[in-house]
Amino acid sequence: MNEGKLAVNRRRFLAGLSAAGLGSTLLPGALLAVAQDADEITVEMLDAAQRVVGLRFGRDELQRIVGRLNRPGGRGPDVEALRGAALGNATQSALIFNPVPPGLTLPTARYPMRRAHLTVSRPSSDEALAFLPVTHLAKLIETRQLTASELTELYLGRLKRYDPVLHCVVSYTEELARSQAQRADDEIAAGTYRGPLHGIPWGAKDLLSVRGTRTTWGASPYRNQSIDVDATVYSRLTAAGAVLVAKLSMGALASGDRWFGGRTRNPWNTGEGSSGSSAGPGAATAAGLVGFAVGTETRGSIVSPSSRSGVTGLRPTFGRVSRYGAMTLAWSMDKVGPMCRAAEDCALVLDAIQGPDGRDNTVLDVPFNWDATSDLRRLKVGYPRAAFEDEIEDNLRTPDRVTRLRRIQANNREALDVLRGLGVQTVPFDLPVLQTSTIGFILDTEAAAAFDAPTLSAELDGMRELPEQSRWPDSFLAARFVSAIDYLQANRLRMRFIEAVHEALGDLDLFIGSHVALTNLTGHPELSLPNGFHRGAPTSLRLTGKLFGEEALLRLAHAYQAATTHHLQHPTV
Repeated sequence: MNEGKLAVNRRRFLAGLSAAGLGSTLLPGALLAVAQDADEITVEMLDAAQRVVGLRFGRDELQRIVGRLNRPGGRGPDVEALRGAALGNATQSALIFNPVPPGLTLPTARYPMRRAHLTVSRPSSDEALAFLPVTHLAKLIETRQLTASELTELYLGRLKRYDPVLHCVVSYTEELARSQAQRADDEIAAGTYRGPLHGIPWGAKDLLSVRGTRTTWGASPYRNQSIDVDATVYSRLTAAGAVLVAKLSMGALASGDRWFGGRTRNPWNTGEGSSGSSAGPGAATAAGLVGFAVGTETRGSIVSPSSRSGVTGLRPTFGRVSRYGAMTLAWSMDKVGPMCRAAEDCALVLDAIQGPDGRDNTVLDVPFNWDATSDLRRLKVGYPRAAFEDEIEDNLRTPDRVTRLRRIQANNREALDVLRGLGVQTVPFDLPVLQTSTIGFILDTEAAAAFDAPTLSAELDGMRELPEQSRWPDSFLAARFVSAIDYLQANRLRMRFIEAVHEALGDLDLFIGSHVALTNLTGHPELSLPNGFHRGAPTSLRLTGKLFGEEALLRLAHAYQAATTHHLQHPTV
């Protein structure tokens, strides 16, 4: 059977399933009914289907269900009308996820930003200049030791030089970048300085749309896609004076580090991938190819490549930053955040991009008040006693892994000692044990809805092959058999998880550690920053905060980085 006919049959199978009202109750026997062009559903079909999902309806019950399904108007939603609505990827859901548990009062007071005081001189080499944090680059531009155009040409040159090794660039935005840089130079020369991002070149994960550029989502079916929309994040960074130099690689449809251009490489070890899905932003920032980058996370896609590449990456609270103009993977889990070389860089970028825009209906109006000088002694930080104090046992089957885990533990212990030496209050803490795997299907279910039309048309099927090797086509197919009832029940259980984490945090400001599967479901923010090395590769310290508690995360990380130099180390590509 040719591919065209397969696609037609798939549409008929799945449309028929939904038309029978079975797509929402996980009864795959309807697939057989459509395949055989059956005129009606039978008890036998339903009985076979219920065995798959573990239901135990008796024959009389099945007979009543069959009678309802086969009567006029009893076969569920008007699938043709739903398909004809052409919802695409961008249409928002009317169901809005809010991670704030009942009874939690969010802050409302706003204060002026307080940045760390710096005196910076321009380095003697372009190599050293390329790896400076945004805070330092900003001071050089503000004091006119450096122009935005000079910095832009430096980064464009480095991107072109190292991309053949790292595979981190999807599209260069040279004309736009040079125009934005010249505008920044003209404004600064005329006495108009917009702030610390003015004239700073940056890279966008290639799921953020920018008019006049390709936005490929890292996937071959969309490699020539152009979306006539400016993402809110891009618009806000442009308003802050930042200069877009490139659209950076991402795992295909935001999974892994493989995209249609190959595998994005880790600058510290180009024999490895840079992890995903914000692979390009992590690699480019670590290799000194951009001043900073913006990535996204649904389940680990900022913190994982940040850890692998040794950069400082912030996954903000769900509802902190607008996703307007970004590819949707999961409406209730997608988050946009900065990937930088230092914690205060992340604070500057977050300050520019956060807050409501009137377009993303999940964003809450919660102040972000950055103060690099606030008293660290006010912070109360939890740490997992077992992870820090229990010794890691030998394992003859995986001795290399044991060695690595011991090095990570040692680096984390040293980091904890540094924080205590700074006067930070630390107390033992344990997250509640919650079975996140029970509701992990929320992501795949929402993603399947976001890519419903291309799944039905078999448009994504080629992504199973190299270079993408994507799991998504099969995942999207399987997710169509998730019950609507189970999806809603999972989100009710999700609220219990949110309440449990909120209660466990208590009077803590944050805790040292990470549970990406849990906190991506609950919406809590997380920060990853380098804290040492193991066999030449960076290790990371993970910090998880309260909802909308990014200030505490970044303040602690900034103080740690002021006392150490791990974040100033960089790879030789």
